[in-house]
Amino acid sequence: MARTKHSPASSVRIEEHVDGIVSSIGPKVKKLRQEQRLSLQQLAIKAEVSAAAIHKIERNDMVPTITTLLKIATALDRPVTYFVEDEGNPEPVAFTPAEDRPAVFTPHEGLTLEGVSGPYAPFRSAAAVATVSPGANSGSKPLVHAGEELVFTLEGKLVFEIAGIRHEVKPGDALHFMGDQPHHWANEESKPARALWVALRDS
Repeated sequence: MARTKHSPASSVRIEEHVDGIVSSIGPKVKKLRQEQRLSLQQLAIKAEVSAAAIHKIERNDMVPTITTLLKIATALDRPVTYFVEDEGNPEPVAFTPAEDRPAVFTPHEGLTLEGVSGPYAPFRSAAAVATVSPGANSGSKPLVHAGEELVFTLEGKLVFEIAGIRHEVKPGDALHFMGDQPHHWANEESKPARALWVALRDS
């Protein structure tokens, strides 16, 4: 078989193409980590990779080995191909079958999240069906973060305190607020509550 010769211009295009794919790995890791609300340390524990290494990868200061990328991909519940595929201009459409909702990490006990939204890119929001056990709450410290939250209660009742104001969110009720306001949530009832929980990121 004859060997194909590449012109200098072709070689440059190939190198640029590869560089573009490699340089997209870090931002994809960071976006997925933030989407799943994982700190660097939490992802480091799940992936068995040092937090310092993950930080360097996210900043494109280090190209991960295939072993490291496999560990991070597994921890973030994504195939390795997600990080190295050339997406081009993907259509902003994501379908999530009811029986195939991915589990979303949460540090709060008594809270279970089933993802119903697409990947971080090209979207700017993340949504999940939340099941909140009786007595579960967001902890002793108020939550404060960038972006917005939208909660639509499906079953039971959730109580939110936002900037000192109490809101009881019953089935059919919706609560939409900016995350930079100190807030706290809880299920004060004796039965589980279910809600559609949407996080709207900063642009």
